[in-house]
Amino acid sequence: MKNRSALITGVTGQDGAHLAEILLEKGYEVHGVKRRTSTISTTRIDHLYREPQDEGSRFSLHYGDVTDSSNMIDLIRRIQPDEIYNLAAQSHVQVSFQTPVYSTQVNALGALNILEATRVLDLQNNIRFYQASSSEMFGASTPPQNEDTPFKPRSPYAVAKLYAYWMTINYREAYDMFAVNGILFNHEGPTRGETFVTRKITRAVARIFLGMQDCLYLGNLEALRDWGYARDYAEGMWLMLQQDTPRDYVLATGEAHTVREFVNVAFEEIGIRLNWEGIGEEELGIDARSGKCLVQIDPRYFRPTDVDSLIGDPARASAELGWRHQTGFKEMVRMMIETDIDLAQRERANGLSGP
Repeated sequence: MKNRSALITGVTGQDGAHLAEILLEKGYEVHGVKRRTSTISTTRIDHLYREPQDEGSRFSLHYGDVTDSSNMIDLIRRIQPDEIYNLAAQSHVQVSFQTPVYSTQVNALGALNILEATRVLDLQNNIRFYQASSSEMFGASTPPQNEDTPFKPRSPYAVAKLYAYWMTINYREAYDMFAVNGILFNHEGPTRGETFVTRKITRAVARIFLGMQDCLYLGNLEALRDWGYARDYAEGMWLMLQQDTPRDYVLATGEAHTVREFVNVAFEEIGIRLNWEGIGEEELGIDARSGKCLVQIDPRYFRPTDVDSLIGDPARASAELGWRHQTGFKEMVRMMIETDIDLAQRERANGLSGP
């Protein structure tokens, strides 16, 4: 009997790597898509080549780009997967203000290219499609946010994601496709990209702990986010495509923490309690024991428009999918700190002491 197969765009990212692992564990044949780059960018999935898989399952990597419609048609025609998970994105909100056209081409038109490829190949009845939507689409809407909350996007990233969200719904309704949106709130972990604020914090704290860095520079400390563990959320993606009827779901913890809280918990993991002094751009995070300044505000990290509060309501996912986050906030931060201390130690041993 042929194993079920899945095509994952953005497989080299945090979510793609977790999802590939989960699907291989479930006996899938997994096809990952990555863009051709001049530098190696497969660190998160290298182990999938080395570890033996269950009999009949395998992992394959294909070069591709969701902005290339002919490439998507060719890949889907050749692979003819049972499931497609579109995780490819320009995923950094701040960067989307600097590259709004590119962010839209990838995040909006990329999803359309996959949906349309599925349709023109007449595979709309054979393939189940998952679109990685984002809590950023809610933007300025009042929390807690669920599937019925109005969208008020506050960045080019969020606007592009909203286009893909509605296009997914339109293809579902127009062509009877099994196409769903997973509206995921912030999800983090040790493999999170280093430009994202949570990983930026844990990387800096680890290096401060080892004497490799003096200070952490941040923007808005009061931003309130619903942070969960990425692997828990990847399991939710799979569950959405196993239902009898396609429907959109919010995945979230239902808990919110400020950036300041994240910083406090991260420093507590290395035995440092911070005192906060000053206000606004002059605020400082001071080591309560030594009096040393460890955190400063840098206005360069403020966004042109910011989202004050994102808190998800995962009630539908809990009731219909049986999904709940398994990893608590402090446990997740601890995992990230431990991983980044190990990484920093290896960097120091290899003579890489720069920030």
